[in-house]
Amino acid sequence: MKGVRLGRNERVDSLDHLGRRILQREDGFRFSMDAVLLAHFPRYGKGCRVLDLGTGTGAVPLLMAEEAAYVEALELDGSMAGMAARSVLLNGLERKIRVRRGDYREIRSLLPPEGFDVVLANPPYGGAADGPHAKGAKALARQEVAATLSDVVRAARYALRYRGKFAMVHRPARLAEIFAAMAENRLVPKRMRLVEPRAGKPANLVLIEAVQGGAPGGLVVLPTLRVYGADGMYTPELLEIYGKE
Repeated sequence: MKGVRLGRNERVDSLDHLGRRILQREDGFRFSMDAVLLAHFPRYGKGCRVLDLGTGTGAVPLLMAEEAAYVEALELDGSMAGMAARSVLLNGLERKIRVRRGDYREIRSLLPPEGFDVVLANPPYGGAADGPHAKGAKALARQEVAATLSDVVRAARYALRYRGKFAMVHRPARLAEIFAAMAENRLVPKRMRLVEPRAGKPANLVLIEAVQGGAPGGLVVLPTLRVYGADGMYTPELLEIYGKE
């Protein structure tokens, strides 16, 4: 595998995208549909520079690498950052993607300001007090035990160039907080899409794209994306996003 060694309880999974693969732990956090939807939601520009905040095992950069000239992937957890870096090597993308271990709450000490055209984030959905906590990397990924929603939006604002785009996937229940955090950091929502599991069920995900320094207003709410059809199978649109239709 191009000199990439597997650690204990690690495995190689397919990303179902351009033949790319990813290292993941059998007993740890693994990427989900959220990462796939986020990677394919923004409108990337030719030659853009992209920053992924809290990359985990690196799924998002691996899923959208061909859209960018360069991708920086920032991850707090050392074990996951190491797996992400080895996945980059496994796919021969080391000239395109750089994985950096670091805390985006300290982004000013890690990266220069306004250096990216697009910033992506799949942050923890739950507040620190929401329900029982997972442990270790799973806790960092699922709940705000380290960084908060405000932290990730503030980091995105710092990293984005003027008129750059910030795309995030989150829970609809926190939309009011999301809009407030974006307004505080001069990020103006311009595109939004709800994701519902199936007909008649409330949306459980929301995709948002905001512009740094954009004019107020002009939010476009796209048609809701449905995951499962009446037959219990993925809808044609979701299969298209996955590249299987």
